[in-house]
Amino acid sequence: MTGPPRDDDAAVIVQSLEQPEAFALLYDRYAADIHRYAARRLGEGAADDITADTFLTAFRSRARFDTGRASARPWLYGIAANLIGRHRRTEIRALRALARTGVDPVAESWTDGADQRVTAQAAHGRLAGALATLSAGDRHVLLLIAWADLSYQEVADALALPVGTVRSRLNRARRTVRRAMGADPTVVTESLEVAHGQG
Repeated sequence: MTGPPRDDDAAVIVQSLEQPEAFALLYDRYAADIHRYAARRLGEGAADDITADTFLTAFRSRARFDTGRASARPWLYGIAANLIGRHRRTEIRALRALARTGVDPVAESWTDGADQRVTAQAAHGRLAGALATLSAGDRHVLLLIAWADLSYQEVADALALPVGTVRSRLNRARRTVRRAMGADPTVVTESLEVAHGQG
């Protein structure tokens, strides 16, 4: 997450109902994070559209935001995840290409040559193949936790799911990835982090 935790997003949204320009503060706070997440999932070009559509959708539906929640971050990631879901074929195609070739077509859009080699080596074709086999719901949960650094509760809020469902989807996704990689959970976590560019 970029910057300090936000505890006044609900107030900004309420203010934006009377002063729409106030909503720009949420864009300033979270657009870079949403863009990075979307770029890792779909590539730089699609990330621009996903980010714009996320904030347009959020702006249009801001009157329905639960002002009992202080942070808009999970809500915005939930909108982004739904929009990314509409590009499922693009994401699956990129993951399968990485699984086959070891070259990450998504990473090409946001890394230089040296970073690309590190990403391709660390991401492992097996990891990409395993991610491609996950259901959209399981992949959303796993990647929101691994790449967006959301908590279980934030993922539950983002995807409008009970926390128990988030836990079971995450457990199922981790099992699938672990099986595909023949690895223990720490290796899977490290592979996801390096594939995300944190390593």
